[in-house]
Amino acid sequence: MILTGPAISAALQTGEITIDPYDPARLSPNAYDWRLGDTLRVCAGDLDAAAPTAFVEQPIPVTGLVLRPGVLYLGVTLEKTGAETYAQMLNGDRTIGALGIWVHVSAPLGHQGHAIRWTLEIRAAKPVRVYPGMTFGKLVFLTAFGTPTSYQQQLSKYADTDGIDISRLYEEIPGGVL
Repeated sequence: MILTGPAISAALQTGEITIDPYDPARLSPNAYDWRLGDTLRVCAGDLDAAAPTAFVEQPIPVTGLVLRPGVLYLGVTLEKTGAETYAQMLNGDRTIGALGIWVHVSAPLGHQGHAIRWTLEIRAAKPVRVYPGMTFGKLVFLTAFGTPTSYQQQLSKYADTDGIDISRLYEEIPGGVL
C-alpha cells in the first residue's frame, strides 16, 4: 500500500520517515515532490559493466545546465530520504517527462532501512536546461509485509551511498576490475 500525504506527514512527525530538507508544500496526496541536487556526473565514452565508469563531475550552475541527447548523466536528489518501516519508490513525473527527460527508470526501489540521497540516471530526448533544486519527480512510501530487514545492516555494495554513485556491477563480474 502507498502512504497518503497525511500518513507521510504523520510518519515524519514520529521519526518513522526522514526527508531532509523537508518542505511541507512539496507533499501531495500520495507522494513527496523531490528535487534535483546541484551536481551531475557526465559519463562520456563507452560504458563497460566490468569496469568502473569514467565520468566528469559537473556542478549545475544557478543559471542552469543544458542536458544533451545521447549522454548518460548521473545526478543526485537534493533530499536525503529514508525509513526503517517503509520501502520507498522514486520516479520522475509528468512535469519533467513533458520536457523529454527520463529519470531513474531502472532502479526506483529504496529498501527498508536505506537512508540516502538517491543516485539518479538521467537522459534527455532533446537539449533541455535543468536547474539545481528544481522539482524532478515523486517519492512514495510503501508498507512492507513480512519480517523487516534493514538494508543498512546487510552487506550491500550500495549501503553506504551518500551522493552520486557509479555502477559497481564490476565487483560481481569475474575478471572485472576490483
